[in-house]
Amino acid sequence: MSRTAPATAPEAGARAGGRLGRALLVIATAQLMMVLDDTVANVALPSIQAQFDMSESALPWVINAYVLAFGGLLLFGGRAGDLYGRLRVLRLGLIVFTAASLAGGLAPTGELLIAARGIQGVGAALVAPNALALIATTFPAGTPRNKAMAVYGAMSALGITGGVLLGGLLTGALSWRWVLLINIPIGIAVLAGTRILVAGERHTGRLDTLGAVTGTAGFTALAYGFTRAGEYGCTDPITLTVFTFALAALVLFVARQARSRNPLLPLRLLADRNRSGAYLTVLFIGAGLMGTFYLATLFMQQVLQFGPLQAGAAALPFGAGIILASGVASKLVEKLPTRAITIPGLLIAAAGMFWLSALQANAGYWTDLMAPLFLTSAGLGLAFVPMTLTVVHDVDPRETGVASALMNTAQQIGAAIGLAVLTTVSATAAATRLPDAATALHTGLADGDADLVAHAEQALSHGYATAYLAAAVLLVAAAVLVAVTVTTGTGTGTQQRSPAAADTHAG
Repeated sequence: MSRTAPATAPEAGARAGGRLGRALLVIATAQLMMVLDDTVANVALPSIQAQFDMSESALPWVINAYVLAFGGLLLFGGRAGDLYGRLRVLRLGLIVFTAASLAGGLAPTGELLIAARGIQGVGAALVAPNALALIATTFPAGTPRNKAMAVYGAMSALGITGGVLLGGLLTGALSWRWVLLINIPIGIAVLAGTRILVAGERHTGRLDTLGAVTGTAGFTALAYGFTRAGEYGCTDPITLTVFTFALAALVLFVARQARSRNPLLPLRLLADRNRSGAYLTVLFIGAGLMGTFYLATLFMQQVLQFGPLQAGAAALPFGAGIILASGVASKLVEKLPTRAITIPGLLIAAAGMFWLSALQANAGYWTDLMAPLFLTSAGLGLAFVPMTLTVVHDVDPRETGVASALMNTAQQIGAAIGLAVLTTVSATAAATRLPDAATALHTGLADGDADLVAHAEQALSHGYATAYLAAAVLLVAAAVLVAVTVTTGTGTGTQQRSPAAADTHAG
């Protein structure tokens, strides 16, 4: 009777390496799905608007519904993973995200599409923090874990550049619906692959569901208030009611966090002036990133008449600027004080926005759009890296994860609020030249009315240019904020784990 020979050390090492490689593929793909959905739908927006005849004020909610739910529930998702098991919550999030992708891809109305996008965001908030935390439980400390963290971080950069190309390719070759339906086979494959991940231990405590609901509802109402104000005015009774509700919900959220023994957001993290200033600055940076990209995508497809794939390729300099500037900033933080990097970055981005505020209907891509887009994204990338280090500077190691997660939340919430404000400014300015200019453009193109098309393009260009001017002012204000609040010195964060490496949890 023969017996199987025991595995040699090299064979055992090869098997372990293969298992870790498959685990990394699962985690990295899960993260890439979440990041892609931040950008992939942008290129499809004009097609979505045309099919559902969506208004200029409703269209941003295809993006905002996802971003608000994702950002608003990140801390909740991390905390749920701590209490109920990170692998279990990750799987639940993948199921929710994939099912919502199916619902959104088949949505018969714009309202159902927006609802599905919101549910997608809930799923993403359950996946993202737990995918990061599972790296710590699956990969041994040292080189394997460091490599896994590097790959995980690279997914964000790949999502920025890959999302615009994938969105353009799917929308142009198939339909906008495939930017959502593509998630179904990927989500099922990732869900099946989670069997190889190591679950890790659970913690005890309570889940602050009411805190998650009030915080997310407050920010959602605030964003909706801005978009409604652009359509109906600030004195509209419903607009005032929405703003009042937003204020009440956010006050309730803060009060609950102050009293809770297991808060989603430990308010002591905000007691430090440098850290609070960094979080506020990240709000502005998130607004700048999303606002710039959103407006540029619409301008290219509505005014320059780019197709979806062409628009996706034309947006690549935006992602390239972020990636290149982030690499430069990661070197500069070792030699210069934080604000000596962040303030110039914000002012460079503001200069790019100011350049974009000169957009006209006859703009050329290379000189009027590509160059300022690259300048804006490079400035924002330069500003962002020092802020990510500032938020974990001098933080108790036990709270580095929640400090990092809060930074991601601030970026997503800033993106949503900024998008609501900038699209409101854009729609209001365009309406002074031609009411409902986007609909007029579609009508003119369908009827072959060249005069109406030209008039609509001029109105839309004026709206986008005005929004970019407002964004430039916001970024200058952010630079002033950094100058006043952030005083940390050279090498900030070198004694702390970076947010990318932090075990993201909420207490």
